[in-house]
Amino acid sequence: MMRSMAYLKYPHKRESPESDPDAKQSEIWQLFSEAQRNILYLNKQRLMAVEELKKAKREKEILLDRIEKLEEEIQADAGKDKLSILWELLLHIDSMVLKGMIDTGEASDFRRVVMSSNAMVVDVFFDIMQREDVELLAELRHLSNKNRRNGFHIVHICTEMVPVVSVGSLASYVTGLSHALQRQGNLVEVILPKYASLELDEVQGLREIEAEFYSYFNGQFCGNRIWTGVVHGIGVTFIQPILYSTFFTRERLYGYPDDFERFSYFSRASLDYIVKSGKQPDVLHIHNWETAIIGPLFWEVFVKQGLEGTRIMLTCHDFGSLCLEQPDKLALCGLDSSRLHRSDRLQDNTKGHLANILKGGVVYSNKVVIMSSIYSKASIIHSLSHGLESTFSLHEDKLLIAPYGFDKFTWDPSKDKFLPENYSADNMKGKAVCKVALQQHLGLTEHASVILVGCIFSEVSDVDLENLKEVVLIGSRRDVQFVFMRLGKVPCKNTSLDSFLAGIMCDENVRFIDKCDEALSHLIFAGSDIILCPSFHDPILQAPLKAMRYGAAPIAITSFGKRIRSVVDHDFQSTKLSQFLNTTFAYLSLNQALDEIEQFHAVESEDNECNKERLLMGCRVL
Repeated sequence: MMRSMAYLKYPHKRESPESDPDAKQSEIWQLFSEAQRNILYLNKQRLMAVEELKKAKREKEILLDRIEKLEEEIQADAGKDKLSILWELLLHIDSMVLKGMIDTGEASDFRRVVMSSNAMVVDVFFDIMQREDVELLAELRHLSNKNRRNGFHIVHICTEMVPVVSVGSLASYVTGLSHALQRQGNLVEVILPKYASLELDEVQGLREIEAEFYSYFNGQFCGNRIWTGVVHGIGVTFIQPILYSTFFTRERLYGYPDDFERFSYFSRASLDYIVKSGKQPDVLHIHNWETAIIGPLFWEVFVKQGLEGTRIMLTCHDFGSLCLEQPDKLALCGLDSSRLHRSDRLQDNTKGHLANILKGGVVYSNKVVIMSSIYSKASIIHSLSHGLESTFSLHEDKLLIAPYGFDKFTWDPSKDKFLPENYSADNMKGKAVCKVALQQHLGLTEHASVILVGCIFSEVSDVDLENLKEVVLIGSRRDVQFVFMRLGKVPCKNTSLDSFLAGIMCDENVRFIDKCDEALSHLIFAGSDIILCPSFHDPILQAPLKAMRYGAAPIAITSFGKRIRSVVDHDFQSTKLSQFLNTTFAYLSLNQALDEIEQFHAVESEDNECNKERLLMGCRVL
């Protein structure tokens, strides 16, 4: 009974002992085979899943790419603000004239339609701007009426414009002034050479006008390619010479032996283009000697070609070059040297055998604007005219002095995106935060009461090294912190300055940043108590203006700045800003500025409003 129960409980024990190992091995192999099949199956499923995942990923990438392209198209359409659409249409009108589709009279009527009925024009043309000129012409004729436009039509003929091509202060001036004038209801456009170095990504709707255009130069009519586009809401025309194709394909914009030939070609071509396209601007705004030849060309050659109502304005940004040339070269662009090489016209006041191109621009312009934030008209005429004193004196009534400006939207401590805390003249607490942030970033002693002096200069700044050494010596004796920053894309050639800056780097209170860092430059202006300026006459960096905007005292370090203090007039016509700059800071030495700031810190806890008001006035003036 016990045995039978054992068989019932363990039935496998009925098999013979000899067969047990084989059965076990068979069972093991069977289990192994099944596991192997399962592994292979799972691996196959995994591979299939991986392929499906890759396929899904590819489809996702394709979908994302399509979405991105659609978003770009939507953004492109959204980016076409009203002014950009109007300018695209105006440039199409220029193209129609050059192609012979319309005459200059009809073109003028169309331009008036566009500018006087701009809201309606945008609605009509927004969706059809990509159509052919024939279809656009039909719509224009449908909308044509007798309405007159408001404001002035102004054409800049110049050699620089931010952001497409920039070397100095001219580029930002042209763009900033154009924006300001257009906001006031004027029609403003720009004509530029088509340099090989242009930032064409900044040009919206760039296209070549498929029409022949010739301009006069060196006894013949030369072909040009005309390109048009919109830059930050401003219509721009680019002129590209064909025969003289190397004029604007060089590494630099300026500094070549044939610069007069290059820019007289461009100036003549610009006037030929204006006449050929039927434009009748109220003002031709020319800049520096490079386009000053337009003054004589306009009154000697072009005024009777439908431009009787146009006037010339010349802006001089600096007198670094007057462009002295042999008089017979004037014939290259169609001028008669026998008529012009006279003392009351283009003959140079000092070197009588040469023609002075900038002088010609002054003589033949209706208004002459001289850019200066510090000098009076009398100072410029009698001390800083570079040999043009008699010419300026004769034409004094048409001379205007205008201060340099800067982008107040970018350089505004109350909105500056680069600052850890914003501030204004009414609430300066954020400036102390910025100062500590700057000290922390540069590894300086972190304390808002320590006086910090900043100095930002470029590779072209004329830094008075002897004065700078004296300034640093004075500051180091008073435990002042210094932060120097050099901006520029090319290495500095001032080896003496490099050696000096390298030598003072061992001072724990001195830092030197030899690179362009936009965010840090904003922080330096915000965190500094004093800004050392290579010169108060600073058309490129405009450090004095930015310093006051950010509540820092601008102090000139150049010997030239010292000479300014002895010739400044306080009764000349000037802006509130230039008057404040002269009366408050032109006479201050670094020692005096340090005394002022230390006194301010000493009485700040007593809420001395009188001293506080004086120190913060710079912010409020700007």
